Amino acid sequence: MNEIFTVLGAGTWGSVMANHIAHAGHRVNIWHYKDQFAAEFDRTRTHPHLNGFILAEGIAVSSNLPEAVAESAYIMVAVPSQKVREVIGQLRGGLEGKSIANLSKGIEQHTLKRMSEVICEAGEIPAQRVASIYGPSHAEEVMNRIPTTLVTASTDMDYARTLQQLLSTSDLRVYANSDIIGVELGGSVKNVIAIAVGISEGIGFGDNTVAALVTRGLAEVTRLGIAMGANISTFAGLSGIGDLVVTAYSRHSRNRRLGLAIGNGRSAEESMQEMGMVAEGIYTAQSVIGLADKLGVEMPICREIHHILFDGKDPKKAITALMTRDLRDETPH
Repeated sequence: MNEIFTVLGAGTWGSVMANHIAHAGHRVNIWHYKDQFAAEFDRTRTHPHLNGFILAEGIAVSSNLPEAVAESAYIMVAVPSQKVREVIGQLRGGLEGKSIANLSKGIEQHTLKRMSEVICEAGEIPAQRVASIYGPSHAEEVMNRIPTTLVTASTDMDYARTLQQLLSTSDLRVYANSDIIGVELGGSVKNVIAIAVGISEGIGFGDNTVAALVTRGLAEVTRLGIAMGANISTFAGLSGIGDLVVTAYSRHSRNRRLGLAIGNGRSAEESMQEMGMVAEGIYTAQSVIGLADKLGVEMPICREIHHILFDGKDPKKAITALMTRDLRDETPH
C-alpha cells in the first residue's frame, strides 16, 4: 500500500527517515523552515551533518508548510521538541483526514506535556490519530540500513499497527504498543541519563560508574512512568532500556557527546555550539525535574544533571552527592 508522507524537519533523523519511507515504497516530502536550506538540500541532495547521505530520488524538499502537507495522509514530526507546538499550530484547521507520526523526543518545558499531548492540543486533533515512534535508532546507522528496531505507540492500536505495516522493511522492524505514555517518557528521559554517562566518562570514571548510571537511571525513568500511568513493562522494551543503552554508549549520541565535553570542563553552551545540533537532553533535564517535583518522584541522577547544567555545579561534586545519599534497599517494598 503506497501512501504519501510529509516529514516536518530536515535534521539528521528526519532526513534519514524520509529516505527510509521512500525505500519502503511511499511518496515523501520534506519540509524545512529555512528557505535557503530547503533549496540547497533539494539541489545538492546531501546533508551537512551526515557524511555519505544522498536524498532519495523523488523526495521533494520545501519551505512552504501548507504546500508540503497538502496531499499527505501522514505527517511525520521531526522538529526539535520545543518547536513542535509552534509548527503544528501553523497547521491547525488543515489536518482533517491526516494522521500524525511523531519522532520528536522530549517534554515541553512550560507545560510539562509529552509530544503527543502537545500535538493534539496544537493541531486540535484527537489522540487516536497521533502516534510516537521511538527506539534505539541512530540516524547514521539507519542511513546505512543497519538492522534496527523501533516501536510505534498510540492509544489506538489499529493506528499503531497501520504505521507498523507501512514502515517495516527487511532492515527496519517496527513493533506496536498501546502505552504511549511509557514509550514517550522512556525515549525522552534517557537523553538526560546519557548526558550523565558522558560527564562520567569525561571526568575519567570507568565502566562501573557508567553501568551504575544506566541501571539507576532506568529506575528513575520507571518511577516517573509509573507515577504518570505508564506500564512498567514498557521500560524493559525498545524505548526504555533499548533507547537508553544506545544513547548512553554510542559514539553517535549527541547527548553523550555533550556530557563528555562538560566532563572535560566545557560549558553546555560551548559544547552545543561546537556540535551545531540540538541535544534534547538539556531541555528535558529542565522539564523532567518539573514533573518529578509535581508528582513527588525521586530522581536524583536527573536532579544532579540539572544542577550541573543550570546551577553550575561541579560534576565531581554531583557524583559525590549521588554516592553519599542515604543508603537504601535496591528494590522498593
